[in-house]
Amino acid sequence: MTALTLSTAAAPGLRADAIVIGVAKGAKGPVVAPGAEAVDKAYDGKLAGVLETLGASGAEGELTKLPAPAGFKAPLVLAVGLGAVPEKDADYDTEALRKAAGVAARALAGSKKAAFALPLADAADAGAIGEGALLGAYSFDAYKENGKDPKAKNGKAPLAEAALLGGKPRDKAYKAAVERAVAVSEELNRARDLINTPPNDLNPESFAAIAQAAAKEHGIKVQVLDEKALVKGGYGGILGVGAGSAAGPRLVKLSYTSSKAKKHLAFVGKGITYDSGGISLKPAGHNETMKCDMAGAASVFAAVVAAARLGLEVNVTGWLALAENMPSGSATRPGDVLRMYSGKTVEVLNTDAEGRLVLADALWAASQEKPDAIVDVATLTGAMVLALGSRTFGVMGNDDAFRAALCEAAEEVGEPAWPMPLPEHLRKGMDSATADIANMGERMGGGLVAGLFLREFVGEGISWAHLDIAGPAFNEGGPFGYTPKGGTGSAVRTLVRLAELTAAGDLG
Repeated sequence: MTALTLSTAAAPGLRADAIVIGVAKGAKGPVVAPGAEAVDKAYDGKLAGVLETLGASGAEGELTKLPAPAGFKAPLVLAVGLGAVPEKDADYDTEALRKAAGVAARALAGSKKAAFALPLADAADAGAIGEGALLGAYSFDAYKENGKDPKAKNGKAPLAEAALLGGKPRDKAYKAAVERAVAVSEELNRARDLINTPPNDLNPESFAAIAQAAAKEHGIKVQVLDEKALVKGGYGGILGVGAGSAAGPRLVKLSYTSSKAKKHLAFVGKGITYDSGGISLKPAGHNETMKCDMAGAASVFAAVVAAARLGLEVNVTGWLALAENMPSGSATRPGDVLRMYSGKTVEVLNTDAEGRLVLADALWAASQEKPDAIVDVATLTGAMVLALGSRTFGVMGNDDAFRAALCEAAEEVGEPAWPMPLPEHLRKGMDSATADIANMGERMGGGLVAGLFLREFVGEGISWAHLDIAGPAFNEGGPFGYTPKGGTGSAVRTLVRLAELTAAGDLG
């Protein structure tokens, strides 16, 4: 992974492959952003004009390359657009800095070192720029012919080092910001790797083994329930979804504890390592990216490990509900009734509504520990993609204040989220003549129906929120900002921020 350092060096004398500067969109043309003063001076104060001549406007994500001035040890200046110039006396938005650093890092694949001379007003800016660079430099090449070659990122190695100019290496706040950026980014990129791994190599058993190895490395307690243990425990939802696959299901519990913790959070992740739809088989064109249906579990896994690495003063338990949803002679059929871990019975009307079944068992298991709050994360419904698009996840819950706090945490870290309701009238559509509840209801508002189903399996008196990340979990388009094509690691940073706020006592 790209190394991240703080540097007090001046841009002209720093040995690097490129100097990254910011350029903003002003009312009368591009404006050179703070941090690039030495570069601007070397152009006799005319850098903005030079950039404009080259077609730069300062628009977000725009890249402009130009030769470094005489006397600079770096041969290249890379100007990256920051968007609109902030209002008077305002600093640049941290998300704009994060995106700019990500764009630059991706463009500098193949470089050994880049100096980031972006606006750096405080330690928070350093953390955002560092995070953007580390996430933007990400690549997944393990399955390409030269994928094991450290020099390979489509023929180029990821940027080897990002040096943040203007940083304060001896300042505790700056050091902590960089350490946080490294821990969160490394774990988020681990989640991306899992999401991108083909399902012939990532199944419930191998996912559980990866979680066990990481838990051992970072002092996290881990418990893995295999098929035998799931049968003994009565986890009918997880067993029912995994019944059609040769790869048996697993429920993984990861427990990070702090001796100073006053609160306990539980994170629950949907981990369908491949979703064919089961007997209710998905139509052609809908199967190719279904390796990403375990993105919720990957995000929960990453968030728990990040919390441990950061030493947060909060107890965090992660539940990974892992299964492969396949059609076979042993698969659950539409019309079957499953007895869930909670004791409720569920009539399965559609085997492609499987995520809510594995989550239901894990939610009830999490509830038995009486945590202060539960958050589940899942690529749950196409309906949520239709509602919010491919970059925003929906947030539902049984506690309006908690739901609002989650949305605020998501916004703070740069993950677009939107609060969604749980209309009571939609619950009736899941009434079953055979069982306590059906796994399907009204077609319209399907994402909300799924949330209502999950609510049935949350213990009484526990604040709960449901994050439907079906849209942003897997980017099928081109990369943008610090987001790559493929697995994105959506919700990892929101969960980590929630844990930080809880540890600080800012969530009540």
